[in-house]
Amino acid sequence: MSGKDVDILSKWNEMTDDSQSRWDEIAAFWDNYMGEHSNRFHREIIRPKTEELLEVKEGQLLLDIACGNGNFSRRLADLGAEVIAFDYSPNMIERAKLRSTNYTNRIDYQVVDATNYQSLLTLGTEKYDGAVANMALMDIADITFLTKALSQLLKKSGIFVFSIPHPCFQTPTTRKIHESEDRNGEIVTRNSVQISTYLTPEPSQTIGIKGQPVPHLLFHRPLAYYMNLFFSSGFVLDGLHEPSFEKDELENNRFDWYDIPPAVIFRFRKM
Repeated sequence: MSGKDVDILSKWNEMTDDSQSRWDEIAAFWDNYMGEHSNRFHREIIRPKTEELLEVKEGQLLLDIACGNGNFSRRLADLGAEVIAFDYSPNMIERAKLRSTNYTNRIDYQVVDATNYQSLLTLGTEKYDGAVANMALMDIADITFLTKALSQLLKKSGIFVFSIPHPCFQTPTTRKIHESEDRNGEIVTRNSVQISTYLTPEPSQTIGIKGQPVPHLLFHRPLAYYMNLFFSSGFVLDGLHEPSFEKDELENNRFDWYDIPPAVIFRFRKM
């Protein structure tokens, strides 16, 4: 890790408490919005390819990192896994427990800060067949301790699958552009994105769901940052998806990403 990266992490670490308090404040709003079935983005972009990479098997013990209201934790339990799920927002964990009264023997919810190495190790070493983090690592100021801890938490050949907004196409400076033109008597529309920065890690405030009480913090990192971090902790990359939406009857009425992936999903395996 370069000196520049160390300086960035030092500044970002100061934002951890702020990030946690914001998620506590918006927990009820997000839980009510996502409900039991999440939104279209999670149903069509995140879940299918995440499940494909996880290859959940009956009786596996899986770790759900930054589990939110437990939507995916319950899905993992339905697929036959035993689940330990955690989030650093106590309000999110309370919401998850309220929604999981029928899963008390399959899911153990805990309040754990993913930036606290010692707290992570209390979850058990070389215990988990796999771990997952759905659209969460970009919300965590410092993921170095999580990466280090995962190399201890997972069994040999255990996997970690995580999704993030695709950093090549969704940076803090990304502009979504919708164009239309009259081409030989036919109205042709085109969606595109424009970015002006990519390589520099950068925090920002964002509205994930329109109407949420306060914006939450987002921490942009280029692809190489994630890959080099996991490589240095003894992981290999053995699965990758860049999913996009399928076209449907509403395609001309909204900005959707048909040939530009809005997210990227990784599978790293402990060696």
